[in-house]
Amino acid sequence: MGKIVIDCLIAVYKTFFKRWMDLGLALTGLLALTPLLLIIAVLLSIVNKGNPLFLQKRPGKDGRVFRMIKFKTMNDKKDDRGQLLPDKERLGSLGALLRSCSMDELPNLINVVKGDMSLVGPRPLLVKYLTLYNAHEARRHEVLPGITGWAQVNGRNGLSWKEKFELDLFYVDHISFWLDVQILYRTVFRVLKREAVNLNASTTMTTFSGD
Repeated sequence: MGKIVIDCLIAVYKTFFKRWMDLGLALTGLLALTPLLLIIAVLLSIVNKGNPLFLQKRPGKDGRVFRMIKFKTMNDKKDDRGQLLPDKERLGSLGALLRSCSMDELPNLINVVKGDMSLVGPRPLLVKYLTLYNAHEARRHEVLPGITGWAQVNGRNGLSWKEKFELDLFYVDHISFWLDVQILYRTVFRVLKREAVNLNASTTMTTFSGD
């Protein structure tokens, strides 16, 4: 009987309360952080001489593609052949600072308000990876992608792809209010301590190539 009650509560959370919690916290965050977001946007516009925002197509729930919004931390400098320079040469000090504090992801809150993302869930990866997942790995798309997730608070860029997927699927199978609260708490703690954040000049993850 107790398990049935718990399962019902989890179902209610997943289908109703989680969305309202996301919406409430995201709107509160956007309002509270508006001055900071405006300052960052102005500084990036000056430093990068252009749009301070970076929009990229990412797969969401059920593989539905949306445009994820982030602060643009790299400039568009090109070589003599018109090709973009390597990441480490396009990432300035301001961009590196924002990434080290994970503040480049603050505009993701807009995606949460729009319903493209949740505060907590598997991080949305690249669209080109969709055809590379096996059936097990593709289950990460059974829920909305998140600003932070179980993989992010358990190693982030230090994990192998296999480890990341296993952690993502653990979340998919065990999603609950208390797990979300734990992940949000650990995220804030890690950001404040700047743990598990890639501080190298080249900040991109290794490419996923499938099994």
